[in-house]
Amino acid sequence: MQQETVIVLDFGGQYNQLIARRVRECNVYCEIYSYKTDLAKIKEKNPKGIIFTGGPNSVYLPDAAACDPEIYSWGVPILGICYGSQLMMHQLGGKVDRAPEREYGKTEVMVNTESKLFEGVSPKTICWMSHNDYIAQPAPGFAISAHTANCPVAAVENPEKGLYAVQFHPEVLHTQEGTKMLHNFVYNVCGCKGDWRMDSFVERTVASLKEKIGDGKVLCALSGGVDSSVLAALLAKAIGKQLTCVFVDHGLLRKDEKEQVCQVFGPGNGNFDINFICVDARERYYAKLAGVTEPERKRKIIGEEFIRVFEEQAKMIGAVDYLAQGTIYPDVVESGLGGESTVIKSHHNVGGLPDTVDFKELVEPLRDLFKDEVRQVGREVGLPEYLVNRQPFPGPGLAIRIIGEVTAEKVKIVQEADAIWREEIAAAGLDKEISQYYAALTNVHSVGVMGDERTYDYAVALRAVTTIDFMTAESYDMPWSVLGKVTSRIVNEVKHVNRVFYDCTGKPPATIELE
Repeated sequence: MQQETVIVLDFGGQYNQLIARRVRECNVYCEIYSYKTDLAKIKEKNPKGIIFTGGPNSVYLPDAAACDPEIYSWGVPILGICYGSQLMMHQLGGKVDRAPEREYGKTEVMVNTESKLFEGVSPKTICWMSHNDYIAQPAPGFAISAHTANCPVAAVENPEKGLYAVQFHPEVLHTQEGTKMLHNFVYNVCGCKGDWRMDSFVERTVASLKEKIGDGKVLCALSGGVDSSVLAALLAKAIGKQLTCVFVDHGLLRKDEKEQVCQVFGPGNGNFDINFICVDARERYYAKLAGVTEPERKRKIIGEEFIRVFEEQAKMIGAVDYLAQGTIYPDVVESGLGGESTVIKSHHNVGGLPDTVDFKELVEPLRDLFKDEVRQVGREVGLPEYLVNRQPFPGPGLAIRIIGEVTAEKVKIVQEADAIWREEIAAAGLDKEISQYYAALTNVHSVGVMGDERTYDYAVALRAVTTIDFMTAESYDMPWSVLGKVTSRIVNEVKHVNRVFYDCTGKPPATIELE
């Protein structure tokens, strides 16, 4: 049974994933498409509602991002956000102009609580504004439903046609009642029932995998991280011994991680009844990465080597039909395969795949899920909590936590520094408060003095962030007592490091990983 769907039409806004995530929090399935997508493809999805994202353009410029106005005639409810609101007004006969006074940040908005969009919302509520242009005049048939001190048209609506537009961003946490507004849109306006739940997802996916795979054999890429662990458990539930999990030690793992993964997933582990193979490919990866400094090139090399290793293992096992990967939805969107946003980074299991793969087909049952949804699936299939809540670790491993060329010596430095950082965060009782934390090796060399001698060694960067959905994040306000102790330990215990930095940047403008 096809679940009800809301489509996010992306005009290049930075919050496209966040909008989709917020809709899914309302138990309504949501997908992201570029505004350039053929409208016939959107219509085939039979959407219950459509949301226009923000974007960096001005709607009145000749090259502005736009969609075919035919979309307004479908009778499908549409919510325009920021640029999306201006586009709706511009296309339907309203007027959009440069704002006399730019609004940015938390802003008090006065809303009409009789609107279906603002039902249960406070008459005065704090919203996040970020715009240079504004709606100078609503389109015919639209009524103003919200305003601010500087913005006379903060929201407009035409309830008869199901068209709503807001100048602010309801999807960000800074908009205090934004989730309620989006809930109102999908339920009050779109009439959704809310059938997107992880228990039913597991049931549907297991049945689908059984039907798709039949009596075929599947090779699963197992890194030991959350995504691949949930993938393995889901496949084990569906096809049992037809599954072989291959763990590749590419020499880019955290300290002692190979031993931990083998203990959890290897023979006699008691957790999973699976076929498990551990491949030592460290020297192979180091040779491939020698002299490579560009981040995207590193990712693609690692992605291709993953596939080649699996192909080799498949030939040894014999007649493997499918390759399973723990690709999740942010991987797809950030790799430029969903929505309209710029390619942020190629993920090894998306953008890094070579053109020719010696398998019948890829199996990616988690491809439509966000990270927190993946964790919930893990709970549904019976994974222990310590696995479900494991710290995120990128597929390319420490290669993207080492700026510049990757060598065995640099990996050793990062492993030791990272182990100290993690150990001291846990000792301070902060590991439950921080969403992700790690140490990385910069390409900075600096002069130092150690033991009355001049040194010229590396600088290590420490990263710790808090986030709900990993699409936006804030740097953690780390106590100096922890930073001071970690700094002292790293420069004293880790060879070739004489300086330690703490990364205070949020996402955006940075990403959580350094590369």
